[in-house]
Amino acid sequence: MALKPLIVIPARLAAMRLPNKPLAMIHGKPMIVHVWERATQADVGPVIVACGDQEIVDAVKAHGGEAILTDPNLPRGSDRVKVAADIYDPSGSYNLIINVQGDIPTLDPILVQDVLEPFKNVDVDIATLANLINDDQDLQDPNVVKIALTLEGKGPIGRALYFSRSPIPSGVGPHYHHIGLYAFKRDSLDRFASLPEDALEVSEKLEQLRALANGMRIDVKVVETVTPFGVDTPADLEKARELLSIH
Repeated sequence: MALKPLIVIPARLAAMRLPNKPLAMIHGKPMIVHVWERATQADVGPVIVACGDQEIVDAVKAHGGEAILTDPNLPRGSDRVKVAADIYDPSGSYNLIINVQGDIPTLDPILVQDVLEPFKNVDVDIATLANLINDDQDLQDPNVVKIALTLEGKGPIGRALYFSRSPIPSGVGPHYHHIGLYAFKRDSLDRFASLPEDALEVSEKLEQLRALANGMRIDVKVVETVTPFGVDTPADLEKARELLSIH
């Protein structure tokens, strides 16, 4: 399949722990603009921001970005991504949709390129990324999502078997940290968005389990880059400001 990616960044203001998070200022620019800039630097396709609020649209457009207003009541980021992709590209000419989270201003653009590699296998529905966990504290931390995956004979790419907030697999590693960057085949995103919530998804609070429960194939590229830092709290925001003052 000849890949024609479209990058979509979902963003909305209604964050519980850090209200108005996408508009939080980092060195003179809103956080969502930092994410948009880094996704653009990946140079794999157009980048749009799927906005739940007009204020985000205005901020992105003020810095030269493309933004689409979506229903603020959409329940999940993946729903917002699908709606924005359909508005931007109603003919479906882009056959791959990359979902980049809007709260990772330290994103390394190379990761956006890396997430395309699993699609060399035509059976893959969804691709994502992981890196090795080398810290036992991270292994036990429920905020660090873990992946059980098979890698035998496949180099850096394996198939996801399960995602959890608990340490998996049990026993001696290796253990892998999920990096929350997804690429969907366009028809796979359409199917995924149409599926009802799965009980495992609700239990783990991880929507990718809905895909696995319905037989969709998720392949994972294991990368060596530093995990992009996600901003969820005021303390995270201060850390992001420090990190971006260095680079």
